Amino acid sequence: MRVPLSWLREYVDLPATESGRDVQAKLISAGLEVETVEQLGAGLTGPLVVGKVLTIEELTEFKKPIRYCTVDVGQANGTGEPQEIICGARNFAEGDKVVVALPGAVLPGDFRIAERKTYGRMSRGMICSSDELGMGDDGTKGIIVLPPEHEVGTDATALLELYDEVLDIAVTPDRGYCLSMRGVAREAAIAYGLPLRDPALLDVPAPNSYGYPVQVTDPVGCSRFTARTVVGLDPEARSPIWLQRRLQKAGMRPVSLAVDVTNYVMLELGQPLHAYDRSRLDGPIGVRRAEPGEKITTLDGTVRVLDAADLVITDSRGPIGIAGVMGGANTEIADAETDPETGQVRGTTEVVIEAAHFDAISIARTARRHKLSSEASKRFERGVDPQAAAAAAQRTVDLLVLLAGGTAEAGVTEIIAPSAPRTVAMHADHPDRVAGVSYGRETVVRRLQEIGCDVYGQDELVVTVPSWRPDLNEPNDLAEEVIRLEGYENLPSTLPKPPAGRGLTERQRTHRRVGRALAGAGYVEALNYPFISEQVLDQLDLPAGDPARRVVKLVNPLSDEEPALRTTLLPGLLAALRRNDGRGSHDLALFETGLVFHAPAEPGVAVRLPVDRRPTDAELAGVDAVLPEQPRHAAVVLAGAREQAGWWGKGRPGDWADAVEAARTVAREAGAELIVRQGQYGPWHPGRCAELVVVVDGAERTAGHAGELHPRVVKALGLPARTCAMELDLDLVEAASAGPARAPRISTFPVATQDVALVVDQGVPAAEVERHLTEGAGELLESIRLFDTFTGEQIGEGKKSLAYALRFRAADRTLTVDEATAARDAAVALAAERTGAVLRGA
Repeated sequence: MRVPLSWLREYVDLPATESGRDVQAKLISAGLEVETVEQLGAGLTGPLVVGKVLTIEELTEFKKPIRYCTVDVGQANGTGEPQEIICGARNFAEGDKVVVALPGAVLPGDFRIAERKTYGRMSRGMICSSDELGMGDDGTKGIIVLPPEHEVGTDATALLELYDEVLDIAVTPDRGYCLSMRGVAREAAIAYGLPLRDPALLDVPAPNSYGYPVQVTDPVGCSRFTARTVVGLDPEARSPIWLQRRLQKAGMRPVSLAVDVTNYVMLELGQPLHAYDRSRLDGPIGVRRAEPGEKITTLDGTVRVLDAADLVITDSRGPIGIAGVMGGANTEIADAETDPETGQVRGTTEVVIEAAHFDAISIARTARRHKLSSEASKRFERGVDPQAAAAAAQRTVDLLVLLAGGTAEAGVTEIIAPSAPRTVAMHADHPDRVAGVSYGRETVVRRLQEIGCDVYGQDELVVTVPSWRPDLNEPNDLAEEVIRLEGYENLPSTLPKPPAGRGLTERQRTHRRVGRALAGAGYVEALNYPFISEQVLDQLDLPAGDPARRVVKLVNPLSDEEPALRTTLLPGLLAALRRNDGRGSHDLALFETGLVFHAPAEPGVAVRLPVDRRPTDAELAGVDAVLPEQPRHAAVVLAGAREQAGWWGKGRPGDWADAVEAARTVAREAGAELIVRQGQYGPWHPGRCAELVVVVDGAERTAGHAGELHPRVVKALGLPARTCAMELDLDLVEAASAGPARAPRISTFPVATQDVALVVDQGVPAAEVERHLTEGAGELLESIRLFDTFTGEQIGEGKKSLAYALRFRAADRTLTVDEATAARDAAVALAAERTGAVLRGA
């Protein structure tokens, strides 16, 4: 919301010495997000005056049209003689009043005006456009043509209100009333302790049966509808300069008088309005839900197919507007135009003003469904004061009568759905207990009355909430109002006192250890939004019926392209890898740990839990049953070099083995034993995919996969060639752990190393051989490492040699050669029995 300070002063008598920065500080202290204060007219100095074009000479000897003008600027030039000015614009004629910058003036951008010879003539000044004066978009691209009543030589800076300060306020969803001058003025009045001149306090005639007929068939969607009619409008009437300038400063473009007036009243009171050309209406105005498949052409010229949940405005022909969002083109206010045959000016002379109150949720969903966010919808979906509709309609009628010479018809239509004022019960000391500050009942009542509440009672207050504050529903809402108006900066700083014995859970410790270990291994953490599209699951080659396809879809997604919660961490990580690779970073190793979401097999509806007592175990279990499964995963992706080349030697590209090693790192930090075997799943290359298995409660469970991605997936996602990835269910890995991690026991006795080379079939995984060696070696085995593999004629076709280094050590003695050899032989024997391994050279 852009708030011109000059406009704000109409409703609050701010001290004359207060600048925009001062007001910004006050409003920020009151809880509004005032982002910037724009200084209009900065760098602009006069003389800038009103001039009248006397003569125009067309200079045709140049490549582009040039006009040599004489302009009467009165005594502003000190001589009273006409001013000679060269101008290239063509949207003005002899006799028009224009804005003239005389020599010595400085326009925005440090553009200095001086006498100079150009196109063979002397030019003593400049005829100005709105862009050159920094006025913003006025709907034209040429010279400013002023109404004829302005006197020659008048100071144009005051006429055009070029000097001002504009506060740009980011209005949060709960403060919709501040999307109006009335709402911001109320906050400024409270902040300065000054009275407010409420622009909504108008004398409004009582409704009667003579107004334009209106039928509301959906009182839930439309709880209030006011219609007023103005006739006899001058179709040639234009918005006065003050009205145009206020719209421009507020960030809106002037269009036509009727439209400008409705926009002006919306900015002033916060009530969106719509004006219909009565001659183009056919029958009564209606408000109902759309029929499936109905179509409407909106004011932007787009044909839209309506949804059954859309609230529409109709006449006897069908929809003429999407309620609270945008009107239809078939009842649009017509611009004035001259009939070439008769010379008569045609245009809208009779308008019906609509001021209605629509359901916020319905409008928000319609605007999002049609991707059609308007100034009206932004206000309705945040909450509009229903009591302001009649005043807004009256204010619009008054301005049309004043500025367009119209006549207000006596008929007043007002349809109101029955409703009662909202009340909230609150203990008088509730804000004290929330803030930890003793405000006292008097302060609490005074602050609540300042925001428009009626307060009754002593210790137990009954607060009637004002109609413009739909966000005040509970005692904590009222407490927040008291606290913010008393000043957040006045709250004491107190450190929380956590109870003894509370700290990180084991799950949290594991999560942090895993993150530190992956970072220590050279991976960079990349946190991604937890939203995906279902299309990316197709690109990952996930089979139909895969658990990862059981997505949870959001009702109100941030992006319609990604409406579901992620079931895997890979889409976000691979997108980050692709983005960084496209920006020149080709050697990448990224990781992420976080929740994924799987929809329950049998969807249900969660019950609303009570707040006046602790929910029962059955109630909590019922809520948990319909929540999505939310396991915590860990994932890595790699591309490019894993080890850089340099003077120390050659580098090495990242490959499937690095992804597998990342999985081992995660399992090691979780204290779990990871079984690695060849696998085949979704996005991974079938020949370079490892299945990662853990044992939980005596049963093997697949915890994830690692390896090189399938070339088809790499192509579909636009990834670098040979991209590798790993993903693990961290909760499942933790469930397989032997308990909390313990510090290793360091023996002071020497180690005994034994090397063995075993020949096995090509299809036997090295990890399986290693597991059996470890089991057979017993408790004396400290570590085991595969240090060499070999295939060739020497060991036979279809065979491979695996060489392991076994380290033996005892905690209480030095091992003898016989003990180490016996442990080695036991390991080899078990491996031979389980895998058919043969000791090489035996």
